[in-house]
Amino acid sequence: MTMAGTRTLSIIKPDITRRNLTGEINARLEKAGFRIIAQKRLRLDRPMAESFYNVHRERAFFNDLCASMTSGPVVVQVLESPDAVLRYRNIMGATNPANADEGTIRKDFAESIEANSVHGSDSDENAVREIAFFFSEIEIVG
Repeated sequence: MTMAGTRTLSIIKPDITRRNLTGEINARLEKAGFRIIAQKRLRLDRPMAESFYNVHRERAFFNDLCASMTSGPVVVQVLESPDAVLRYRNIMGATNPANADEGTIRKDFAESIEANSVHGSDSDENAVREIAFFFSEIEIVG
């Protein structure tokens, strides 16, 4: 936690980068009051995706999730705002875009439950772990 607020990890997924919509997602985040305090574009390989999503290893969707996340570049980000985790989860919308509220990122951009445009941390504790997976402290500039 910082004086400016809390942090959460955001991943802009391959379905967004493939369609060249990263800027639209960033503009939406900034308009909603988030500060993007770290950002980089990279391509996850299978071991990285499996390690990051290890918590879901036993779930039926694990292989499809890893395949989707390695299908193209992603943009990983650290977002900062008061109550960042909860606020970002509300802006993302439900995991299944068919169930997402109007005006959420997933409702407006997602192609499917697998290609659902963005990932966000689900708790403050996971945000710390997920941010550390992708970023060193020197890369996070508040």
